Amino acid sequence: MSDYSFGIKELDSAIGGIKRGSNVMLIGPPMSGKEIIMYSIMYYGAAINENAVITVTTRESATHILEWFKEQKLDLPLSRIGIVDCVTKTLGGTSIENENIKIASSPVDLTGIGVKISQFFEEYFMKKNIRKNQLHINSLSTILMYSNIQTVFRFLHVFTGRIKAAGSLGIYVIESGMHDEQAISTLKQLFDGMIEIKCDNDKNFIRVVGLSPKPTPWFEYEIEGASVKIVGRV
Repeated sequence: MSDYSFGIKELDSAIGGIKRGSNVMLIGPPMSGKEIIMYSIMYYGAAINENAVITVTTRESATHILEWFKEQKLDLPLSRIGIVDCVTKTLGGTSIENENIKIASSPVDLTGIGVKISQFFEEYFMKKNIRKNQLHINSLSTILMYSNIQTVFRFLHVFTGRIKAAGSLGIYVIESGMHDEQAISTLKQLFDGMIEIKCDNDKNFIRVVGLSPKPTPWFEYEIEGASVKIVGRV
């Protein structure tokens, strides 16, 4: 079994596993199920591949994410799950930190977010000696609403470099059509590949580019509860 995989059988077979130290952009339009895809990768990484998974959330509170997994009857191994919550404090909610949740003041607080990510990395890599770690950021689009592209690039440059050095896996969600092409092109320099999503005639398609010699085919997929089901290929 590869150290890192997406947990979507057809994609994993097509790329033959993900190399250690890879940084991947997950880009697609709104309402295409990107969050479910990210949660699916998160669950597969932690529960099946026994990776530690650090998730930065700028859209949903950490409590909401953990509740979602419970509702879907997916048993997350909490000893390997860390969530940096950039939402709760912004909304004025009760912000209680524990072994799974660290609170950042807002999506604009990139320094604070970076500190919380580093704390989780130290916990898993140094203290628990977990050598396979994933970092998920959902989403860069929210962060870009608050900070300019140069600031976001510098922030990402630090963590994509750390992912490479530690042999980890980074996945970063971004909305297509929301940012100018120059911003996307600037950020792409930091990534080894992309999971691309497109919508056509009310159908969703996914492919992976850059992680294997050739792009994978476009696969049509449907979201069923918590799972990503491939129903065809182009």
